Amino acid sequence: QVQLVESGGGLVQAGGSLRLSCAASGRTFSSYAMGWFRQAPGKEREFVAAITWSGGRSFYADAVKGRFTISRDNTKNTVYLQMNSLKPEDTAVYFCAAASSLAIIKGQSDYWGQGTQVTVSS
Repeated sequence: QVQLVESGGGLVQAGGSLRLSCAASGRTFSSYAMGWFRQAPGKEREFVAAITWSGGRSFYADAVKGRFTISRDNTKNTVYLQMNSLKPEDTAVYFCAAASSLAIIKGQSDYWGQGTQVTVSS
């Protein structure tokens, strides 16, 4: 069992930055690919970014490429999402996920966090 707890969400003006963190506990963190997803009001949950077990490869949705950066620190059992140049359309609840395969990119995850709200004002 893996528990995931997100933090770092909040209210920011358009053009600003936020860094989300996801702390994992339980089974070996480095055994999982990690990802971030988001869900805006009235919309389905969508993939944002993912990172491989060692952090050597990362993947991004087209909507966030060049603005968001995913990273992980396996010594701290934590994955991060640095979000720059935020736009109002980035407003959503952001979820952390852990998966045993890169199917996480397609939304297939073994574990999910509770989410953290990100609101970008115009």
